Amino acid sequence: MKLRLHSDTLRLRLNQAEVASLAAGGAIEESVLFAPGQSLTWAVSVTAAASVAASFRNGRIDIQLPQSLASAWASSDQVGIEARPQDGPAIAIEKDFQCLHGDQAADSQAFPNPRKTPA
Repeated sequence: MKLRLHSDTLRLRLNQAEVASLAAGGAIEESVLFAPGQSLTWAVSVTAAASVAASFRNGRIDIQLPQSLASAWASSDQVGIEARPQDGPAIAIEKDFQCLHGDQAADSQAFPNPRKTPA
C-alpha cells in the first residue's frame, strides 16, 4: 500500500492482494520507521459503518471503509473511492496500476494498466 500526503488529502494506492483482503473484510497496514521508537503507521480496515472515517493517534493513521463500498469497489472497474469526512482530510483510496515505463517486476501485484497498449 502506497501513501501519498498532499495538502489536506490522504491518497492510498492498493495492489490486487490488498484490495482482495479488504473485499473479504480484512485489514491492511504499513509503516515506516524514522528512528528507534518513532514510526508512522497507516492502516485501512473494513467496518459495518455507513461512511468512510479516519483518525490519527500516536503516529498511526486509521481509515475505516464501509464493507459495502469495499466490496462494490473491488468487484468493479471503479478506480477509487473518494471521501471527505466531516472532521479530517479528504481521502482517496485507489487501485494501484502498473507503471507504463520502468520495472514491470516491481509492479507484479499492481492492477494491469488500462492505458497499456497491447504488444
